[in-house]
Amino acid sequence: METSFLPTTLPTAKPLPAFRTHAVAASKLPQQRPRRCTIRAAITRGRKEETVTTVREQLEGCYLLAGIKYEGLTVKQLQGIRDALPETCRLLVAKNTLVGKAIEGTPWEALKPCMKGMNAWLFVHTEEVPAALKPYRAFQKEERVEETNDFVGAVFEGKFYGPGDFKALETMPSRAEVYATLLGALQGPATSLVATLQAPARDVVAVLSAYVRKLEEEAGAA
Repeated sequence: METSFLPTTLPTAKPLPAFRTHAVAASKLPQQRPRRCTIRAAITRGRKEETVTTVREQLEGCYLLAGIKYEGLTVKQLQGIRDALPETCRLLVAKNTLVGKAIEGTPWEALKPCMKGMNAWLFVHTEEVPAALKPYRAFQKEERVEETNDFVGAVFEGKFYGPGDFKALETMPSRAEVYATLLGALQGPATSLVATLQAPARDVVAVLSAYVRKLEEEAGAA
């Protein structure tokens, strides 16, 4: 019986040719521009300009501008305050820097001392200032936030009122009260009285004060 032997070693296969890789220079790759960041910045800038414009529009015909510390208040609470305000008032939440930019160079610039923290801004477009402030005072009492969410300041007729000065604003006589006092104090032709009554309430107060001084001077001379 014949025995056949297989070769103990197999022929070595030739190595495959190595593939050459060509690295593409990074400088030749098209660079992607940060389009999203650019768009986002443009939107943010646009919103800021819109806020400044809104504040300036609200200042037209505004009698009083007050700041309210709203930190900690919920969206629902802020909406409740808005719903309780007279139609002649508007509550606007805006950054101090944007409001400061809007009031720069105007009599409202006196409000800058209270441009700190998170504030909402109450624009009062009526001479009835006490009635405009009353809804927020009622909210403070109901929610027990007199200490944490008070008025931070206000400007009325170019004068700044701090938190401790609001009593003077809240106790101002209404137009009806001024008229009643004026009717009882003024003496003169009916046409002059009608012309006086058509003036703004603050002008009526000035006229009444001048008339009282006149009466005092006449009494002193007598």
